Amino acid sequence: MHSRFLTVAAAAILLHGCGDALSPETQVRRSIASMETAAEARDIGDLMAFVMDDFRDGHGQGPREVRRYLQGYFIAHQSIHLLTRITDIEFPAPDEARVQMTVGMVGREGDAWDLAGDVYDFNLTLRRQGEEWKVIFAERRRPG
Repeated sequence: MHSRFLTVAAAAILLHGCGDALSPETQVRRSIASMETAAEARDIGDLMAFVMDDFRDGHGQGPREVRRYLQGYFIAHQSIHLLTRITDIEFPAPDEARVQMTVGMVGREGDAWDLAGDVYDFNLTLRRQGEEWKVIFAERRRPG
């Protein structure tokens, strides 16, 4: 269950738009920080604002499945802390960004901390929609 959340959270962290005065790379990096904040706040609405309507993950799941998963995950985990590291950003087209990143997560279930956490690598594709960068595709895997 952590894997779907991390897929969405990582995707969501990359999506929030920034002003035109910033370079595309700076916009994407700031979007990642915004998505991380939304995930840690357990704000489904803010996270889903980063997901395009035609989003698909590596398993073919779309926004509806992502929203449903997040709702359950946030109920089960009363506290979420993410550590993100971007390892590569490429722009194959002016309105498309491909990001490779690693996300580590520590969460709290009920009254106990899950200190073991999870770490995943993500490949994300973002598309500029107006002034915002939104995730169109996300795929995760265990590092290594």
